[in-house]
Amino acid sequence: MKETLALKNYAHIGDAVWEVFVRDYTIMKTSNSKLLHKMTTDRVNAAFQSMMLEFISDKLTEEEQEFVRRARNLSIPVGRKSIQATYRPATAFEVLIGLWYLHDKARLEYFYNIFRKTEYFS
Repeated sequence: MKETLALKNYAHIGDAVWEVFVRDYTIMKTSNSKLLHKMTTDRVNAAFQSMMLEFISDKLTEEEQEFVRRARNLSIPVGRKSIQATYRPATAFEVLIGLWYLHDKARLEYFYNIFRKTEYFS
């Protein structure tokens, strides 16, 4: 997989793609707007994304692991410096989602299927 954008750009698109994936899941679960919002925000946040990165880490290729390593070293916005241990892996997760979305949709779908089968998306 060739990197053609800055890592922050991959994270930017990855964040949006992840939210669409989660919203696609949540709209099938309820029509209650409060519950829909809660189900979405429970899965679209740094803590959850960090957990998902840890969950898939043993399935990543060496190249993907290198992207994760580099993404974890991106500068952190001032307001998030106190939660670096959560924010850095979440950013790395978003980088992977963005990378797969732009360059390897089959790989993205592979991981979507893994996520769908977890207790977090049942």
